[in-house]
Amino acid sequence: MGAAPAREDHVVISPRDLTDADGVLLGFPTRFGMMAAQMKAFLDATGGLWQSQALAGKPAGVFLSTGTQGGGQETTALTAVTQLTHHGMLFVPLGYTFGAGMFGVDEVRGGSPYGAGTFAGADGSRTPSQAELAIARHQGTFFAGIAKKLKAGATALAAEASASA
Repeated sequence: MGAAPAREDHVVISPRDLTDADGVLLGFPTRFGMMAAQMKAFLDATGGLWQSQALAGKPAGVFLSTGTQGGGQETTALTAVTQLTHHGMLFVPLGYTFGAGMFGVDEVRGGSPYGAGTFAGADGSRTPSQAELAIARHQGTFFAGIAKKLKAGATALAAEASASA
């Protein structure tokens, strides 16, 4: 077990880049029911952002990958919420907004109301199923809609404040 090799087509960001985003949807694997050390190290590096509360009010969510069905998708999501909370971020869960697609038991499927998920297999060989990908796409669309509404509201409030000044 180990981290997948880095891909050149994946953008690598720094913690400071989070301040430029209208929202942050974090995806990461679990290790023994907790976020992987690499993700924890990334979030630990946001101490300066925490001190200045640069991420406060920003929407955030998670999606996960575990090796097995008992690998801790829900516990990992719940423990990730503590990181977001200390920053004052607004946790945007998937909930059951995907409807019937969340309730099927006809196939192995990752995810929960906390966020989309997949089971990678103990050796990492399983790729996300079509059902898992559909839930993940829905989460991205749902999350982007929430982030867009929050941004529009903030822009409207700023314009209103500017007009009355």
